[in-house]
Amino acid sequence: MITGGLLITLTSCASQRDLDGSDMNCPDSPNCVSSLASDAAHFIAPLTFDDQTEVAMKRLKAALLTEKRVTIITEQTNYLHGEIRSLIFRFVDDIEFTLEPEQGVFQIRSSSRVGYSDFGVNRCRIERIRQRFQK
Repeated sequence: MITGGLLITLTSCASQRDLDGSDMNCPDSPNCVSSLASDAAHFIAPLTFDDQTEVAMKRLKAALLTEKRVTIITEQTNYLHGEIRSLIFRFVDDIEFTLEPEQGVFQIRSSSRVGYSDFGVNRCRIERIRQRFQK
């Protein structure tokens, strides 16, 4: 029993999914966007490019690293995974990019690990990265 105080309970809705670019789907919760989502609420357009894939990957990494509190977790020739921590509670969002060189696109997934809603943070982050990537 708590008297005269405030009790804050944080619960996690995170699943233990492997982050390797093989699953770019979103859960039902509104805290994720993906370029491979089939529903409008989760869909976000992939990043497009027309330069060489190595150059595009370097531009993508540079655009991602302009975000605050980002850590690159996995970097491969066709896949980039980063973690971004929130300022106050240090919640982790995962951001993934899978290169599809034949189509000239990076498929995208950005998702919060905890909670239900992200108040549009993941979508806004992708759009900021898109603007920097396209410059």
